[in-house]
Amino acid sequence: MNRFSVVPSAYVVVRREDDVLLLLRANTGYMDGHWAVPAGHVEHGESAVTAAARELKEEVGLDVDPEDLVPLTAMHRTGGNGDPIDERVDFFFLATRWRGEPRLLEPEKAAGLDWYPLDKLPEPLVPHEARVLGSLKGEGLPAVIVQGFA
Repeated sequence: MNRFSVVPSAYVVVRREDDVLLLLRANTGYMDGHWAVPAGHVEHGESAVTAAARELKEEVGLDVDPEDLVPLTAMHRTGGNGDPIDERVDFFFLATRWRGEPRLLEPEKAAGLDWYPLDKLPEPLVPHEARVLGSLKGEGLPAVIVQGFA
């Protein structure tokens, strides 16, 4: 039997008071030219929490204890095209405590890195990430967000 499968990813919203840390995607083939939070795929044998901490270190050089990552929401989304890469489960975490100063460590994948106020986010943002960031302004987030399904 062919079972439905999804690609898990971990996202980290790094927040300093009312500012969030964003990367400008470049040369990846996906949403290049869009602003995004540090994120990446969960590797085989790795938890979403461990992946979030790893991606934060790899992309922007911040060390965070996995115990300090606060779950924000999970998003089950589909591109609606049947392509396995577009069947996703995204785990969003909040980081307010870390060690180090953010720096761009993967310039081949990102053309910029900066702090932005939640009420003045740059455009364009990766759409599903914009949905999560927009909810941080006050109304809160549900435990699970579903996107792209009929």
